[in-house]
Parts: sequence; structure tokens; C-alpha cells
Amino acid sequence: MSVPRLRILPREIPHLKNELTRRNASQALLIGAFLLPGTIIYVLFLIWPIIQALYFSLFNWNGLGPPKDFVGLDNFTHILNDAIFRLAVTHTFAIVSLSLVIQLPLALILAIMIGRKLPGRAFFRIIFFLPFVFSEIVTAIIWSFVYAHDGGLANTVLTTLIPGFQAQSWLGNRDIALLAIFAVITWKYFGLHMILYMAALQQVPPEIEEAARIDGANEVQVLRFITFPSIGTTIRLTVYLSVVGSLNQFVLTWVLTLGGPANATHLIATYMYRFGPLAFKYGYGTAVAVVLFSAAFVFSVLYQRFVMRQDYAGEVS
Repeated sequence: MSVPRLRILPREIPHLKNELTRRNASQALLIGAFLLPGTIIYVLFLIWPIIQALYFSLFNWNGLGPPKDFVGLDNFTHILNDAIFRLAVTHTFAIVSLSLVIQLPLALILAIMIGRKLPGRAFFRIIFFLPFVFSEIVTAIIWSFVYAHDGGLANTVLTTLIPGFQAQSWLGNRDIALLAIFAVITWKYFGLHMILYMAALQQVPPEIEEAARIDGANEVQVLRFITFPSIGTTIRLTVYLSVVGSLNQFVLTWVLTLGGPANATHLIATYMYRFGPLAFKYGYGTAVAVVLFSAAFVFSVLYQRFVMRQDYAGEVS
């Protein structure tokens, strides 16, 4: 007769269980203590202002005293029906499009040209990155002298190099003022994108490109099938930065033209300031800010969800 095998269940040790509970609670308190200051700052200076903006946008408010004249969605209705606002939206998307079509490709081309083994590479990095170091106020003041009608650098150089060239009022001509501002934006920011591209190019193994050349690929094919996919993460990042930065562009345009001439250079941000606080219509200006924030927020969420998701997941593109 065989002896039955007994299964001995482990006994819980109460003091060990209590010790684990206390340890987990201590870790949770420690994590909470570290997160609390940042959370408070985030809520006070980001979440709470957004909530206030949504609240103020529902009032006809001049900024003096508490808002009392509740108008609901009338501010937003006025925004959508305002021809100047629609013009500002058109200008903003023109800046976004030009940045994607001209500014980023220019930065990428220069990065490829000077980012590898070009002698004096460090010098070119400094020269092209230097405009980004200047504040937007300083940049706008510099270019206001460059674009001056009488004695400005742009007109002086062009009249010297091109016989018969007529001096232009770069910031006073409705047909070219927006393009003149875009040139300033490109001058200031393309160096940042170029540095990002150069840093990404240095991470591409040259052995892979050389192997492609040995297999018969020409330089265009190497760039298309090897180099560009290898720096895809950086390209997607610069596209995101360029779009969001263009949507929020304000200082350069305002200092150079105040949105003129005849509203020809108004962007959404300059429109918000001109027809909001400057006109003592803080409720209306806040409504414009809500629209601008919503556009930037929706783009950020969708772009990071569908375009940059693979980068966050660590996938190789």
C-alpha cells in the first residue's frame, strides 16, 4: 500500500506581507513627492490658463474687471466670418507650406554638402547656426535695416549687381511683403534644422552607403534608399517643429510690419494681438487664441499618433 503524498501549502508570513506593503507605500510616496512640484507647475501654468482662456472666450470682455457680458459662441462665429481672419489663415498656411517646401529642403541640402568630410565643417556650422542664436526681436531689427528703402542692404546690393534695378519697398509692397518675411524666417531657423540633419547624417554608417555604391547605386539612389530613410526620424521631427513654429509665428512679423501693409502679412498670431488686446477685446482675442491652440494641438496629436509613432516605438524607418 502506497503512502499518499501530501502537498504542503506555503504559509503566509504576516510580518513579511506588511513589510512589502509598507515598502510599496514608501516608494509611492517618494515618487509622488518628486512628481508633485512639476505637476503643480504644469497645472498652474499650462492647464489652468487653458481653462481660463476657454472661459474668457465666451465673453465680450475688455480686460477691465471681471467678465460679465456672456456671449456664448458669438466670438467664434465672428472669427469665422471675418475676412481678415481668413486672410491671416491663408498667410499662415502659406508660411507653413513654404517652410516645408523651401526651408527644410535647403537645410537638408546644406547638411549633406557640409555635413560629411568638407574641410572647415565647424566654421560652416557656426556661420549657419549663428542666426538661430539671435532673439527674434534682434533678428527683426537687423532685417528692418536690410529691407530699408533708402540705403538698405538689399536694395544697395541689388541695384549694384543688376543694372536698372528699381529699389523696392520690401515691407511696404503688398505683393512681396509676406515673401520678405518668409526670407527672414528662413534665415533665422534653417540653421537649426541643418544642425539637426548634420547630427543625424553622422549617425549613418558610411559602410552601408559604400556597399550600395559597390552594388551599382548612383548618388541619387544612395540618398533616396539609404541616407534619407536612415535619418527619417530627424526629418519627421523637423517637419513637426517647422509646422508648429510657423503656426505660432508672431514676433518677426509683428516687429517688421505690424501685420501690414493693409493686412497683407497678418498671421493668426498677429491677428489675435491686433484685434484682441490692442483693441481692448480680450474676450475676442482669447477666442482667436483658442482657435490657434486647437489647430496646433490637433495637428500635434494626429502627427505624433500617425507619423511619429514608429519613432517613439523605437522602430527603424
